Amino acid sequence: MYGGGYIGPDEPKLQDDQDDPAKLAIFEARIEAGEKIEPNDWMPAGYRKQLIRMIEQHAHSEIIGALPEGTWITRAPSLKRKLALLAKVQDEVGHGQLLYAAAETLGKSREAMINDLINGKSKYSNVFNYPAETWADIAVIGFLVDAAAIVNQISNSKGSYGPYCRALERICYEEAFHLKQGHDAVVALATGTPSQREMVQAALNRWWPPLMMFFGPPDKMSSHTEKLMKWKVKMASNEHMKQEFLDTYVPKVFELGLTLPDPNLKKNNETGKWEYTEPDWDEFMRVINGDGPCNKERLAVRRWAEENGRWVREALIKKDEKHAIPLA
Repeated sequence: MYGGGYIGPDEPKLQDDQDDPAKLAIFEARIEAGEKIEPNDWMPAGYRKQLIRMIEQHAHSEIIGALPEGTWITRAPSLKRKLALLAKVQDEVGHGQLLYAAAETLGKSREAMINDLINGKSKYSNVFNYPAETWADIAVIGFLVDAAAIVNQISNSKGSYGPYCRALERICYEEAFHLKQGHDAVVALATGTPSQREMVQAALNRWWPPLMMFFGPPDKMSSHTEKLMKWKVKMASNEHMKQEFLDTYVPKVFELGLTLPDPNLKKNNETGKWEYTEPDWDEFMRVINGDGPCNKERLAVRRWAEENGRWVREALIKKDEKHAIPLA
């Protein structure tokens, strides 16, 4: 959900009066009053561009995020876990479709978004470029990655663009079940055999650094933050969301007797905020820009699916073509 977006040259041209001062004043007054902006409403070019970037990246993250989990469906440790993970992966792909539909209302086609993804022009969340080595990785993803996503999504569901907010409201309900599934799996491992406990601790150690990058770099690194928050494209700062995540979920990890691989992680009783080791933002930028452990693998899978599924899409759009009906 974070990283530099891409605004392609083939997108429909925006109206010449996009930055009309009078219209901009009316637009900002509506947002200040808490109104939702709908697809046919006038909006500034920058508002449209940033929404496309954010919603498109979110959609890509849902689709790519299903890939590491999908590889573990057949290897999950029980039928119960297989069924839960299968349902979760199905939900994540559905979330992606909801979000692509919301982004399409802003004028960029789904095909263009998918093409930008598989060509590496459009980004997706950094965490999905790391490998899921064991079942415990899937448990940690379901618990803490989904928890971080919920913090972000609940915040953005209160934003100004109607189609995105409505999509997020539905997504958040389902993500809450995903989090419970992940938490249950982590608890089972943490209270299981010594080898299971060791496995989940190792997974936490692997995923904590990428998780601390999940909400993105400090807002001061972006010149657009103030404007995006004024327009309610972004509802909370990256640091605010990270503090909310730490405040809610670090105690839950500690309750299980597990540790986190940051000797500096502690809550400052005077400020009420968590202190932590600053993430490696150089690594974050490398991963976002295609140089992570699994970037090439993830995009290769999506490219294969796009190419090999083309015949299905082409068949569906031929409305006048007659099809034989099977006898059985």
